[in-house]
This record gives sequence, structure tokens and C-alpha cells, in this order.
Amino acid sequence: MSVVTDTVDWLLDADRWSGGGGVPTRVLEHLGYTGLTMLGAAAVAVPLGLYIGHTGRLRSAAIGLTGALRALPTLGVLTWFTLLLGLGLAAPILALVLLAVPPLLAGIYSGVESVDPQTVDAARAQGMTEWQILRRVEVPIGLPLMIGGLRSATLQVVATATVAAYVSLGGLGRYIFDGQARRDYPEMAAGAVLVVALALVLDGLFALAQAGAQRAARPSEHRSTAPSSTSSSPTT
Repeated sequence: MSVVTDTVDWLLDADRWSGGGGVPTRVLEHLGYTGLTMLGAAAVAVPLGLYIGHTGRLRSAAIGLTGALRALPTLGVLTWFTLLLGLGLAAPILALVLLAVPPLLAGIYSGVESVDPQTVDAARAQGMTEWQILRRVEVPIGLPLMIGGLRSATLQVVATATVAAYVSLGGLGRYIFDGQARRDYPEMAAGAVLVVALALVLDGLFALAQAGAQRAARPSEHRSTAPSSTSSSPTT
């Protein structure tokens, strides 16, 4: 039988969808690692991105830093953190945070920078403080780009969180690493298919959120709908 057929059989096997090592459990573990990673990345990228986007300071440094972080091999960083911290959740989460920070940071400051300077100047002219301008003007208008950065970072983390299984943790990577150890290629392929499916579902949700943010950020067009007075004067 072909690997494709065996993979379909693996996915359709009811035993694969129950128990501690079943697909729902592994998906929840995978989402848990992704959520922890994004929280850690957001703690760094969101305040820094808002500051850079609003003030224009540290932009060159941020570009250089994100470029350096993108070049780091995640598996190598994971191995290094594991040697320093030992087995456990800390090492893979830290490695994944380094992966998630660059796209999230770029999305945050790009979103703030995308706001028309004339709009910002008008807000200042109305007496708004810098914090009010950021919160009421720049963030709502730049939200679509910010969600785009979050979307990109999340998808990268979902695709890479399989490395958690490399240090004996769970998640969908468990099927890939365990299948490789047993030379069970259908299990490996099924694990890859599940990761892709999860990424596609999340991508669709982010696409909907981004579209909603774009509609909300679009200035409402108040058209004058005054009826035209076309009453004809009586002819004498």
C-alpha cells in the first residue's frame, strides 16, 4: 500500500482520536505551546513596536535585531537552551519566542507608522496627549497591519512548535518524531498533515479578523443625502 493510503487509514483510525496520545490531546498541547509563545513574544514586541512606530526611534536597531533573530536556526537555539536549562517547557518556549518576535514586532511598528501624519497632527491640534493619540488614533487605524504581523508570527510558531517533541514534550510533533524513531512513515505524514490543517484553520481565522479590522479602520463616508428640491413652479 502507498504511504498516502496508509496515512489516510491512520487518520481515519478511531483509536488515534482518543486517549492521552490522541489527536485532540496533541492539538491542544500544540495550541498551548503556541499560545505561551505568542504571549511571551507579545510581551516584548508589542510595547517595543508601539514605541518605535509612534516615536520613530530605535527603528534601525529593531530592523537589525529582527534580521539577526530571523537568521537563527530554531533547532540549534532549542538545543542550546536545553543544554542550559535542561529538559522541560522553558527551552522550546524561549526558542519559539525568538522566532515569533521579528514578524510580530515588524507588524506592530509598521501598523503605527502607516497612519497618515496629517491625522496624527490633527489629533495633536485637538489637544490629545501622545498616549491618547496612540490608543485612539494610531492603534485602531494600524490594527489590520498589526493583525497581519500576529498572523505571520502565529503561523510560523505553529509550523515550528513541532520541535517541542525533540525535547520529549507533546504536541503534533510527537507523531513526527515518534514516527521517525519507529520508521512509521504514515504516522510521520499524518503528523505533518495535522500541522498543516491546524495552520490553515488559524490562518482563516486571522484572515477574517484582519478583514474585520480593515472594515473598522476604514473611515465612514457620511454622504450628504439631502433631497433635491425639484418642485416646479406653476406656469402662468
